[in-house]
Amino acid sequence: MGALRIALTVIFILVCVALVVLVLMQEGKSAGLGSISGAAETYWGKNKGRSMEGRLVRFTKILAVLFMLLAIILNLNIY
Repeated sequence: MGALRIALTVIFILVCVALVVLVLMQEGKSAGLGSISGAAETYWGKNKGRSMEGRLVRFTKILAVLFMLLAIILNLNIY
């Protein structure tokens, strides 16, 4: 049981570091202020899910769910 806990803790730390890196790589929401004047109908506005920014958002969501699951599993007191 101790080896499993150590392995999960190492995975948890790696997920934490990856989550921080992904969040820092993303653009701020204020970078899209051109959408107020109607500039959101550009190619990048329509295909944001396929762009690198869309992938970063998707991976961030996946890692956030994995972070929460690992945090819950590691805090269970199963001996």
